[in-house]
Amino acid sequence: MNNIREKWMSEFLENSVYRLDESTRMNKISLESIEESNIWKKPNESSNSIGNQIIHICGNMTQYVIASLGGQSDLRNRDAEFSISEGYTSGQLILKLEDTVQQAKQVLNNCSKNQLLKKRVVQGFNLSGIGVVIHAVEHYSYHTGQIAFWTKLLVNKDLGFYDGRDLNIKNEN
Repeated sequence: MNNIREKWMSEFLENSVYRLDESTRMNKISLESIEESNIWKKPNESSNSIGNQIIHICGNMTQYVIASLGGQSDLRNRDAEFSISEGYTSGQLILKLEDTVQQAKQVLNNCSKNQLLKKRVVQGFNLSGIGVVIHAVEHYSYHTGQIAFWTKLLVNKDLGFYDGRDLNIKNEN
């Protein structure tokens, strides 16, 4: 029974890391597809720029995974993530994102069963470590979709996230 539980947790963490890598890959494609002048452009006053989205993703992942699961201090200033309107180039945002995701992956790759099961309060929410991981992966994916949508509006082209893959293949049982 213990071996099955450890395999399940290992599979959960491996798939979580895979999803973080997928979102990172897609965000890099988006950032590399737009002109520098569009990084801080907002679709309207109720929305955020791609630059703000990347800074926000990094803040959220740092708070949830690196600080909470990694046992570090929570130094996040969430409001500042949305008030920035310049100062990072596309390349700098990619490096910031890659560095944050790499740190989060290190925490996940070293995560113990106790860390995954322990309840903690993060951003006012009472979550287990598993809940923290699910939130971080889901949150990253959610904003990746927003970034891709805004990028497609800006460049009017398919971003080719799955070029070379036949996505019409049926499931195997």
